This record gives sequence, C-alpha cells and structure tokens, in this order.
Amino acid sequence: DNVVNSDDDELDEIFSKLPSVDNDDASDSTGRGVSSRSSTSSTSSSQRGAAAQESNPYATALPANSMTERAKYIPLRLSYEDRKVLRLAEGSLTVSGYTNTVDAVNLSEPKKTAKRRQKQVEEICALLNGIVIACNYEKGKELLEDREFSDYKSFFQRLFEIVRRYKIMNPEKMRSSYGKLLYLLQDAMSDEIRELLEFNVVTPIKTVYSLLLKTNRLEMLDDKHIEYASMEILPDKSLPRHEIQAMIKRKERSIEYLVRKYASSKLPPDDVRLCCYSICDNNSYLNSDRKPCDDMLALLDEYFSPAKVKEGYSLNIVAGASGARLTHSHERQWHFARQSLLLWREIINDMFRLWSLSEQDLLSPDAPYSLKNTGQGLQRVQPCPRTYRAMQQILGSVQKMVGNWVGSTMIHMGDHNVPNALNFIDKYNQVARILAPIVKTLDNLEQLIEDDEGIKALIDGGYGGLDQLRLDILHDFFRSAFDGSGADNFYDAGSCIDGRLTSAWNWCNQLPEKPYFVVFKLTGFSGFDGQFEG
Repeated sequence: DNVVNSDDDELDEIFSKLPSVDNDDASDSTGRGVSSRSSTSSTSSSQRGAAAQESNPYATALPANSMTERAKYIPLRLSYEDRKVLRLAEGSLTVSGYTNTVDAVNLSEPKKTAKRRQKQVEEICALLNGIVIACNYEKGKELLEDREFSDYKSFFQRLFEIVRRYKIMNPEKMRSSYGKLLYLLQDAMSDEIRELLEFNVVTPIKTVYSLLLKTNRLEMLDDKHIEYASMEILPDKSLPRHEIQAMIKRKERSIEYLVRKYASSKLPPDDVRLCCYSICDNNSYLNSDRKPCDDMLALLDEYFSPAKVKEGYSLNIVAGASGARLTHSHERQWHFARQSLLLWREIINDMFRLWSLSEQDLLSPDAPYSLKNTGQGLQRVQPCPRTYRAMQQILGSVQKMVGNWVGSTMIHMGDHNVPNALNFIDKYNQVARILAPIVKTLDNLEQLIEDDEGIKALIDGGYGGLDQLRLDILHDFFRSAFDGSGADNFYDAGSCIDGRLTSAWNWCNQLPEKPYFVVFKLTGFSGFDGQFEG
C-alpha cells in the first residue's frame, strides 16, 4: 500500500507523538453505529416505513447481488491510529484561515493571479509544516529549513485521505473545515504547486472494495450472509424484544461465518469484521437520511390523493399568489411533490457514489476553476462532468419510475447556482435536515397530547384537534415547499431539479411566521440546520 508505509521509522516516530484518543472520541469517529444514528422510533413512523416499502420498490436496502457495486464507494471505518491522525488534522484545519486568505476579494482579479498563487504556496506550506511540528518539533524544524515535503509524502497522503474518508461517513461533521481541506487540495493539485511539493497529495479513498480486491476476497461481497452481517438493527416498538434479540444474534452469527470462511493471512479476521461494520455504517446512513423521504412519501399518500380533493385542502398553486412561481392544479402539484421526494430519495440512496465522483471532479487537474462572484459571494466555479452524468442517470431512472415527469429537467452544476461539486454535495446533504424535523414533529404530537392535558386543550381549541393540525401542516408543506419560490428569478428557482430544494429551504425560512410554529417548538424543534461544528 503506497498510502501508508508502516515500516517507515520516521513515520512511526511522528505517530508516536500524536495525542491519545479518549473513548468518547473513539466511538464518535468510527462511523455510524446503531446508537449514534437511531433513536427510539414511534409506532406511526414504523408503520409509514412499512407502507413506503410496499408502495415503492426502491424503499428497501439494495439486495446482496448489488453489494459489489456499492462496496466500491463505501469507505472503511477508521482504526484507532486513524482517529489519532484525524484529531490532529481537524485541529490544524480548524485554526487554518486558508480560504479566507487565498479566496479574498482583493486577490480575485486576473492581474493578481501571481500574487494569489504565492499566497496559496505560503498557506499550504504553512499548514503542512504546522502538522509535522505538532507531531515532532525537531522534525518540523528541519522541514521548515529544508522544505523537503516529499520526505513526508506517505504521512500527508494518509492524513488527508483519513479526513476525507471520515467526512463521507459522517456528513454532519466538519461542515466548514472539510470544504477548506478540499479547496486546499484542489490548489495543491495544480501543476505549479505539485511540482514544488514533488508529490501528489491526493490518494484514493480506502473502501471495502479496495481492501477485498487487494486481498483477493471479492467473492465475500457475493456471499448471501453479507446482507445479514451488515444490516442495521434499529429499535422498533412494533417488534417484540425477543425478535430484535434474534435479529442481533443472526447478525453476529453471519459475521462470524464470514470470518471463518474468508479470513486469511492477507485478510485478518478483524479486517473481515471491519468490512461488515463499514457496510453497516452505509446502511445506517441510508436508514437515517433516506427514511425521512420515505416517511414524507407515505404521508403524502395517506393525507392526499391526486384524484380526489378534500374540501379546503386542494394542493393547487397559482404563480404570483403567496410567493409561488408555478401554476399547478391539485393533481399536478401532488405529482410534482411526489416526484421531487422520489428524486431526493434516489440521490441520497446513491450519495456515496456521488460523493466519490464529486471529489474526482473537484480535485481533477484537468478541470481548473475560476473565481467568480455568483451573487452568493466569491465562489470557485468549476465544471463537474462526472457528477453531472451521474445525476442525469438518477433523474432518468426516476423519470422511468414515475412515467410522466412534471416540471423542468434542468440540472444546475458548474454555474452561478451550484458553482462546483462541493456545493452540490452540501446542497443534497440538507434534504434529511429539512424533512426529518417535520416528520419528528408530526410523530411527537400524539405523545405530547397524551402526556399533557394543557397542550391537548391548546391543540383541540386552537387547531381543531390532532388530525386537523397534521393535515394543516402537511397541506402547507406540500403546497408552499414545492411552489418554485426561493429566488428572484425563474431560472434560479422554479421547477428545475435544484430549484425544488431551493423552494423547500424557502419554506423552512418562513416557518417562524406560520400559525403552527409554536407546535413545532413544543415538540422539541430547535432548527433545520442541526449542530454546526468545524
């Protein structure tokens, strides 16, 4: 493996200086386990999930016969040593002001290109030096004098690969420092800086597929036991405890079966388990971020019908009324909302592949970016051919699924709306943050009125009861969150693929003005954006 040379005494010396990782950090950084991804699910949510699986052929996890393709994009969980390196990298990126310095307005003019390149070299060298100094002061001092960065090629490659791998497994983490890292690597991949460093800072992400390919054990991905060995077991009130325990034991037996069958001198037993746990992390991500889409699709089917309109609850919208930019009949709006949710669901379902392609587009030296003011500040505008083609494939599969497509098929990518692939990934990582709080609020309402008579009186007297309140919230969401609003012109919002998500965010921004906002607060709602950490 050319990424990490464990026999290198110099690297061993550097790693020996890294701080230890406490248990809390260890459990957080290994990826998504059951405890970190799930909470006790309500009966109504479980029932909706079952209904969604019956009505949507894509609602279940991908079967084992597609595991080989999935495994190409599933990152390996971090080891204990990896987490020590991650802590060092996170600290270094948090204190770095790279993007503020090199993407400053005063350096964006074409005549300042040379000065901006100089700033890039200074900032990249400063970060690399700082990382080595944090590991070993004497080695860092030597590097500061001789500037032989290629001596630490394996170390830097491993460090940056670990950060990228961790971010893919944990999209909610490193929400500012990850972008900073990718822009730094993007600049480091330029011919001038790569020649200065004398090595390529970017290496492929370590995946389940790459590990099994290297050890000649790809047949493990076709084994029928891999599906059970990698399944995520969620708490479910609709299932008795003994059934959940039986599922856990079946999973453990499947893992041990795979260990006995595929472990070898090249693939130790712990690595077999690592592959199973890594695939489970991917399933956990899908269960967490894809499930809100399934729940909203089930709620749309439960409360509304394209063929029948409940009195006072038509989904029709008219351009110019209440901020809408589209004109749809009730039936057309029902299909428009459903197709948008199905599209988001399929994007999330394929997110790890899209993430891999996005990094390839961002870090490709063959597709340089240009620094432009897009109306959203200074942005790096760059073509994204790989990601764009993948999005076209996903859109085509959803169109085939639904038949008659409603709205535009325009995909914004590499323009002022979605400047580059990093913005694309960030945009669609918001889907679960938008839908999950709504689903959670609707699920928690029933328990809330059972526990508090005062709140029950409030909902009965002020909103006409629980069912009426749920219907009002969903009616407003399926109309106003899919009305083409959210921008100052039709090209930027409207019915295009990205404009649908723009409209949903616009609805989120308007929530505090809604008459039912107080109900969201009573159920524990704190915001759509989640916890924002570096």
